[in-house]
Parts: sequence; structure tokens; C-alpha cells
Amino acid sequence: MTFEESLKRLEEIVRQMEQGNVPLQESLNLFEEGSKLARACASMLDEAECKVVRLMKGEDGKPVEMEFTDGTDV
Repeated sequence: MTFEESLKRLEEIVRQMEQGNVPLQESLNLFEEGSKLARACASMLDEAECKVVRLMKGEDGKPVEMEFTDGTDV
């Protein structure tokens, strides 16, 4: 699953559980699935952060400050 798909499913799970009309066993199953999705999303975010940090390093390996752009000039 992509990050976006995982996040969307996690939001669906939260909505279902917030309604309060899900049987106990199904709630436990949803909680387990949601926990796995949350860990997967956190892992994907960590990986993305590492890539950004690597991309922002200069030739000498030190961080390079880059001007923020909105992405339209890429």
C-alpha cells in the first residue's frame, strides 16, 4: 500500500471505531489493523525524511540550506 492508501484506510478505521457500534471482536481487529497501518505510515515518513536529508547535503556532506519553493518552478 502507498502512504496515501494506508492513511485513507487508517482514517476509515478511526471513523468506524468512533461510531461506537462495532462489535468488540471487530473493534479489536480494526485496532490491530490500524496499529499496523500507523507503524507502516511512520516508517514511510521516516524513510522519506531520510531521503530529503540525503538530497539536501552538499558535495562536502554538510547540509545545504535551500530556498523553499512551492514546486511550480520544478
